[in-house]
Amino acid sequence: METKAQQMIISQEQLLKHWQGHRGLTRRVIETFPEEQLFNFTIGEMRPFGEMVQELLGIAGPGIKGLVTREWEPLKEAFAVENSKERLLELWDQATVEIDEWFPKLTTDDFQETVLAFGQYENKIYCTLMYFIDNEIHHRGQGYVYLRALGLEPPYFWEH
Repeated sequence: METKAQQMIISQEQLLKHWQGHRGLTRRVIETFPEEQLFNFTIGEMRPFGEMVQELLGIAGPGIKGLVTREWEPLKEAFAVENSKERLLELWDQATVEIDEWFPKLTTDDFQETVLAFGQYENKIYCTLMYFIDNEIHHRGQGYVYLRALGLEPPYFWEH
């Protein structure tokens, strides 16, 4: 019986580096916002970017921990940031540490298992992880629109 070896497109370490590269870019977008605009400026019916960032915080650290442990808390999208950019960045950096701690605990086999993330989103772990990354890119794009509307130059998107 012939068995076919599973091919990998990128390594787990490369995927982590890719994700953290996006997180670093999103951090620079947060830094670019004037603090008063971060929590108040909106266009249309979109939320302020500071609220979007809190959603991302609710997904990143708890999400990677859930992918590893298969234990999920309800999604939390609001944090005690008191409209402080410094506090938001502090929480962002804590989530970065959590990702670096938990991500290596995933095995190659784990990526093909199905999870129900936050009791809402059922998919394979690799798809769920890609959703985490895609969602961040989506909200960062909204942040870019806000920065442009405020007359501010956002960080170059290709520098992640």
